[in-house]
Amino acid sequence: MNVDWKSPEKSLESLKLLIKDVPDFPSPGILFKDIMPIFQVPDAVASMVDMMTAYIEIHFLDVDVIAGLDARGFLIGPMIACNVSKPFVPIRKKGKLPGKCLSVDSTKEYGKDTLEVQVDGIKPGQKVVIVDDLMATGGTMTAACELVKAAKAQVVGCICIIELNELNGRSKFQAPFYSLIQY
Repeated sequence: MNVDWKSPEKSLESLKLLIKDVPDFPSPGILFKDIMPIFQVPDAVASMVDMMTAYIEIHFLDVDVIAGLDARGFLIGPMIACNVSKPFVPIRKKGKLPGKCLSVDSTKEYGKDTLEVQVDGIKPGQKVVIVDDLMATGGTMTAACELVKAAKAQVVGCICIIELNELNGRSKFQAPFYSLIQY
């Protein structure tokens, strides 16, 4: 793929070409958007992370923590956190984090989960940007926002690579939301 990854417009179109549709995954009737092919093109990863970082630096200047959602938010969240020189905190599925955790139930388009964050991961009063790969129904992001609030911190923004517009997930929570690519 011969792409000028320094051009945001060309990069976004090229990122879209790398995303693969996987029908009936993880359950029948779901058209899964697979971002993993992006990670096979290092320049694409760098461009994607740079665009997300730039958005955060422009719109969320006072961020204290980058929180990434299980599991694909773990791939991009730490890179973004390093770029903005802020700590990274994982928000994981129940039972995956050691120690005392805060938990919230989450409902998404193909099931239910319980999300957790370690009680000392996000400090009271901190301003948090939540990062994930995809916004569908908004259930996971809503639960993540509730976890941040339970930690007595503030969600200043949420950012994803992909947004599935027809599912209107952004309507389920109050934080500012941005996505690189919309379907």
